[in-house]
Amino acid sequence: MSRPFERGAQSAVQKIVVLNPKGGSGKTTIATNLASYYAVHRQHPTLMDFDAQGSSMRWVQTRAAGLPPVHGIPVYERLPNVTRSFQLRLPPQCRCVIVDTPAALDNHGLQDITRGADAIVVPVLPSDIDIHAAARCIADLLRVAKIRRSENRIGVVANRVQRRRRTYQALIRSLERLSIPMVASLRDSHNYLRASECGLGIHELDETRARVDIDQWVPLTRWLEAHAAQPMRTAAQA
Repeated sequence: MSRPFERGAQSAVQKIVVLNPKGGSGKTTIATNLASYYAVHRQHPTLMDFDAQGSSMRWVQTRAAGLPPVHGIPVYERLPNVTRSFQLRLPPQCRCVIVDTPAALDNHGLQDITRGADAIVVPVLPSDIDIHAAARCIADLLRVAKIRRSENRIGVVANRVQRRRRTYQALIRSLERLSIPMVASLRDSHNYLRASECGLGIHELDETRARVDIDQWVPLTRWLEAHAAQPMRTAAQA
């Protein structure tokens, strides 16, 4: 697996990895909505899609021309007559890279895709199976990818939540045992489907319709702001 991107010596590009090896956890929903959020805030985000299903790239292609730009890179594609480094280059104005990861990663792939990440977002559904899968994912991030708990770079997003369910409380207890923060809790809302069908994110919908969902993103975006890239990081350190 190629390194997701290279950063110049003076650049300040934040790298956010959305990761959970279990399919159906909502990685693409989180990744595309993050891209939308940073586009609205004029960060000229790049959305890198490592998943061969290409769902993030279809979302990018669906966006109307007049919307804030999101640059998409289908990393899963091997383009003829184009070097890998050229394919993965970032636009000069890009200030944020969101990485939508594949459903399965070996140890080497996990190390490679998380290298240089400023933040790693782990979406998880509040079900027994998904909680167990997320716990394994976090354990691999700590053991294999060598992410230290003290760095606070791993944050869990509870996705499609119904707070009164027993499994939601089980998720909270599981994260407490792992000493990993749950940085946001997103409800099960049709607004995400409506937005996705139009190549939009939740922050681009009519506020009167999506206010509850938009508000639920505030803890996540604040957590990510606290993990913004440092301007003097070099490509060797990334």
